[in-house]
Amino acid sequence: MADARLEAIARHCRVQIIRMLTHAGSGHPGGSLSVIDILTALYFGRLRYDAKRPDWPDRDRVVLSKGHTVPALYAVMARAGFFPESQLVTLRKLGSPLQGHPDRSALPGIEAATGSLGQGLSISLGLALGLKLGASRARVYCILGDGETQEGQVWEAAMAGPKLGQPDRPLDNLCVILDYNKIQLDNFVAKIMDLEPVVAKWQAFGWPVLEIDGHDMDHINKALDQAEATRGTPTFIVAHTVKGKGVSFMENDPEWHGKAPKPAEAIRAIREILGVGEAAWDDYLKADPTTRAIVDELAALEKK
Repeated sequence: MADARLEAIARHCRVQIIRMLTHAGSGHPGGSLSVIDILTALYFGRLRYDAKRPDWPDRDRVVLSKGHTVPALYAVMARAGFFPESQLVTLRKLGSPLQGHPDRSALPGIEAATGSLGQGLSISLGLALGLKLGASRARVYCILGDGETQEGQVWEAAMAGPKLGQPDRPLDNLCVILDYNKIQLDNFVAKIMDLEPVVAKWQAFGWPVLEIDGHDMDHINKALDQAEATRGTPTFIVAHTVKGKGVSFMENDPEWHGKAPKPAEAIRAIREILGVGEAAWDDYLKADPTTRAIVDELAALEKK
């Protein structure tokens, strides 16, 4: 089953997210874990790209506007063959192309530098319009964070999106996805600056809006199908997600927005992601040398 394959890849990428953040000692686990299913569905079931030729002109583009969750993007890119997975542990290290926010000049395959929140949708509009003007079949996917959409520039772009390119070149090659995990830097979004009614706001600007479970591969794929079939306007998808998805002590907790796990926490998180009970953990590791190597690597960090 296609969904089972995507779910297995997403689990693998969750493990890699925990691994690289622990090595870095800093970063953003919560939002990386909430967006990984969306990125997995895109990179392994939707996008047209050539990992060995990242600048292929006909490639589809992904703009991760919520750039602080780039560990999730690095995980899928490594799995897709853009660079070796062994390089993931260089996250945030001096001289590494895997910076704490996306850097298109450092890593081929990154489409936009998005360290400053609120700019990704504007960039995506420009990319989509340029592709339309060039008669390209390529599509653009922009992923927004929910706290990020408190930025005024997002709403300027939201107002412009359905109008740009009209009537001859509408931006129906653009799909915008909101990773709606409902937590931002230090609290719940509703307690800082409530976004509701999200759906009605985007509809008021002329966007067709779809609401989905952002962790359900079937929901994600059907919404992406619908967006691709939509003509005359870009599409907006509200993906309801859980911050820290897959790790019980991180889920729905603002504390894990920007705090890396300690090695012992990381090993517990990986066990939970893989769905292995504590009693069966040793036997599991004996049967899975790849996970065993990661766990041994993290355990060695604990001793440093």
